[in-house]
Amino acid sequence: MMPISGPQGHDIGAGSQNGQTNALPYALIPVTPQVVNVLQQITPRLSTAFASRTPPKTFRFGIGDIVSVTIFEAAAGGLFTSDAGVRAGNYVTVPNQAVDDRGDITIPYAGAIRAKGLTPSEIQNEITDRLKGRALEPQVVVALAEQRTSLYSVLGDVKTAGRFPASPSGERILDAIARAGGPGNQGYDVWAALERSGHRAAVPFGALMYEPANNIYVLPNDVIFVYAQPQTFVAFGAAGNQGQFKFDAWRLSLAEALAKQGGLNDAVADPSSVFIYRGETREVARRLGVNVNRFDSKIIPVIYNVNLRDSSGYFLAQNFPMRNKDVLYSSNATSVEATKFLTFVRTILATVNDPVIYATNGYTLNAAIHGFTPTTISNVGTPINTTSVTVNPAAQ
Repeated sequence: MMPISGPQGHDIGAGSQNGQTNALPYALIPVTPQVVNVLQQITPRLSTAFASRTPPKTFRFGIGDIVSVTIFEAAAGGLFTSDAGVRAGNYVTVPNQAVDDRGDITIPYAGAIRAKGLTPSEIQNEITDRLKGRALEPQVVVALAEQRTSLYSVLGDVKTAGRFPASPSGERILDAIARAGGPGNQGYDVWAALERSGHRAAVPFGALMYEPANNIYVLPNDVIFVYAQPQTFVAFGAAGNQGQFKFDAWRLSLAEALAKQGGLNDAVADPSSVFIYRGETREVARRLGVNVNRFDSKIIPVIYNVNLRDSSGYFLAQNFPMRNKDVLYSSNATSVEATKFLTFVRTILATVNDPVIYATNGYTLNAAIHGFTPTTISNVGTPINTTSVTVNPAAQ
């Protein structure tokens, strides 16, 4: 019945247990050191997102790559050289050729040689084995003449978007972005997304800089997308300020978020009822101790409760990571609602009593004007004392 900006702390706790059929079910999780540890472990990281999807970074030929092959023999007069030849050195260079649609290249007297998916040294060994019975102690050098398939793409908010050849020595995410001219926006709102083999993950650009484990190797056919997306959270309830707030950093803790909104309102806030609304995956919710069987969706609504009345709660708030689009809500103290009710009751009583007071005061004032006995006029303010007036008959 009383106006309020949101639910009370005890209402949130009761709602998570009652499971009302007409409301969205949610899980209430008190913030503890164990909860903070789990949330820190599941922070988006490229190193963990692609841990099982990162093959060796050794270069391998693909269909369309141009291959250079040079064959050496131990002496003149061999399969590829003659005693009367005018060519200096006992070697021959096979004309450059592309890996065909079957994944092969063709070498004279060796036939079709498999190239797709193989490294230069593996192709060298295969050609050498094929020519051993015909050439004089052959040795083969295979090199990449032109790279056409082992490419990666850098797109989005970079200065020079495009496709780039993957270096056999290995390049990392930041190296690839640097080849594309670097991000167009140098702010903390820049994100880098990596797509590989149908799997996609994104991290803030600051995570690539300050957490080197995220700066993983780029592989052929990777797609890197750089974009700007401000991270925000909204704050409601008994806070110093309410509204939408930007992180203004690549990561933000709960303590910093509370400071951004102006802290808790000392006159109305209940420090033990600070809540963070967020959706978590079923796997994360299970690790947090939630019974996920009573939820049907893949994303489970979770409300975290941090108790700042406990002095250790501020240490937890320092380590609790905020996420983009979080909702931060601070509940009113129970005494505030009691005060609202008493004020409401007083307003009702005053509304009923005011006409009686005004009528009484009007009657008393009229009596005083006509010279009746001393009276006292009661009013909401300071009482008005009057003295009776005696009328002299001779003056009439």
